[in-house]
Amino acid sequence: MCGIVGYIGKRQAAPILLEGLHRLEYRGYDSAGIAVGNKGKLRIAKRKGRVRELDALEPHKFRGGQGIAHTRWATHGEPSDRNAHPHSDASGRYAVVHNGIVENAAALKAQLAARGCVFVSDTDTEVLAHLIALLDDGSPLETVVAEALRGVVGAYGVAVIDAERPDTLVVARNGSPIVLGIGDKEMFFASDPAALVRHTESVVHLDDGEIAAVRADGYQTRTLQGAITTKTPSTIPWKDEAFDKGAFSHFMRKEIGEQPEAVRRTLSGRLDSRFQTTHLGGLSLGARDLLDIRRVKILGCGAAYLSGRIGAHLIEQLARLPADAEPASEFRYRNAVIERDTLYIAVSQSGETFDTLAAVQEIKRKGGRIMGVVNVVGSTIARECGRGVYLHAGPEIAVVSTKTFTCTAVALALLAIHLGRLRDLSVANGARLIAALQALPERIAAILEREPEIAKLAERFEGVEHAFYVGRAAGHAVACEGALKLKEISYLHAEAYPASELKHGPLALIEPGTPTVVVLPRDDLSPSPIPASGRTGWMGYSRCLSWNPSSIRCCSTSRCSCSPITWPCSAAPTSTSRATWRSPSPSNEAADRRDDDSGPASTGPP
Repeated sequence: MCGIVGYIGKRQAAPILLEGLHRLEYRGYDSAGIAVGNKGKLRIAKRKGRVRELDALEPHKFRGGQGIAHTRWATHGEPSDRNAHPHSDASGRYAVVHNGIVENAAALKAQLAARGCVFVSDTDTEVLAHLIALLDDGSPLETVVAEALRGVVGAYGVAVIDAERPDTLVVARNGSPIVLGIGDKEMFFASDPAALVRHTESVVHLDDGEIAAVRADGYQTRTLQGAITTKTPSTIPWKDEAFDKGAFSHFMRKEIGEQPEAVRRTLSGRLDSRFQTTHLGGLSLGARDLLDIRRVKILGCGAAYLSGRIGAHLIEQLARLPADAEPASEFRYRNAVIERDTLYIAVSQSGETFDTLAAVQEIKRKGGRIMGVVNVVGSTIARECGRGVYLHAGPEIAVVSTKTFTCTAVALALLAIHLGRLRDLSVANGARLIAALQALPERIAAILEREPEIAKLAERFEGVEHAFYVGRAAGHAVACEGALKLKEISYLHAEAYPASELKHGPLALIEPGTPTVVVLPRDDLSPSPIPASGRTGWMGYSRCLSWNPSSIRCCSTSRCSCSPITWPCSAAPTSTSRATWRSPSPSNEAADRRDDDSGPASTGPP
């Protein structure tokens, strides 16, 4: 999760660079560093650990109006001061920061060592600094860097500073994002707009294979082969305050709390009450084109892939089109069959996920029909697809996906309704679905208001080492996301299984006290996972937690007398019917009736 920041202009560079590094801390890193040029010399400070450890070296006192900075996540060499970026050549004239991996670094290093270069780090990045120094023949810096990069194999975002060329910084991109920020007689660049938004709203995104010479009065882009390219600036859609935690203790908590408003933005302007359908202006496919579609394939990585599985289920159920989701990382490495009548959907929060981008490019190369569902306007995947749906969820600073997972599922639900209304979905069912989506932000807010209860329940997990999640159909995708989040946040081992698969092997892993979370959307399948969840309780192995939109129960038994959030329960199950599973309280019965009136069973939040 490396980060790059750069500045050239009339102000002192160091404070701007350090501020940018702090803005990129959310990405995760093990070391940080900065290089500033002034009067023909470079001053470099770098240190293992957090940016605050780097601050102790007082790099803010470095004088100079050009500089680059970096936060590193180790890929080559252990986290240490000497492996931290920036890296320089033997003379200290050139400094380089780099995101990505130079795959042929070992071969290049051997060639450079044979020519007398001495390496002081274990990184692949240092190879670039020595290579640039060796190739410099007095040509413009961008020409020298382009020549060096033509010999590099791998993915990279690179920034280069030369102490003897104080008017120019050079950046290049191949698979790792670089964004240029345009100011008033000053220029910025970064790997993430979060580092730029305080200083400028006008940005330019580099494409793969592009290099840019960045000067205080502007920039020029070209391919690595030297052909001039033309870029059109775009506007960052987010304000500076969107990148602050505000009153929240951390970004993930903030983004969980932002889900109701984020969903409202995703829905805004997209619900058509006249025809009881949805309006997706970025789709750029007319009704006739959409009727020609015979299959839908959704591609993504991590939480994006899991939200795609929810979307595939909704498309099959509502539009009656065969649909499935596949990890983009697997799709790009197999010789996939691309069909003319298949709609391929690329899902990515950042719009820069490399495996997903590679899958998009392969689909386009083979003539497939592709659209994107992304959050970042102007991102590479959005530009490559040329059509699709923006989430408008707002910036997601936390490393783990929260509100964008929810908003992606909502965006795919909008697409499912749109496709369904072109086919077999009736006006009446369309109206019910639209009403359910309109009610969704308030229902999410109601769940978030129960945070103290949920936190109390979570305390019961303290000390456990394993957890299981089960669900059926879309509920299984939600279960997978729950297990993924538990692993990412707590570093606990967690697994998710289809409900009926629990008895086909995984049950052998459940030990006394192992928590099992059962995801029960209120749909036609809601009773069916109950026998699987009950089985863990019958065998005396597991404490079982069941979740539905209006109640959180400790078990799935009809004789359970515990109130929501009370756990564990020792009652033995006698029935698995939907009616007996629900809480007998009048308030929950009323809530169930409201749910049934508000829309089809499959549209409620899990």
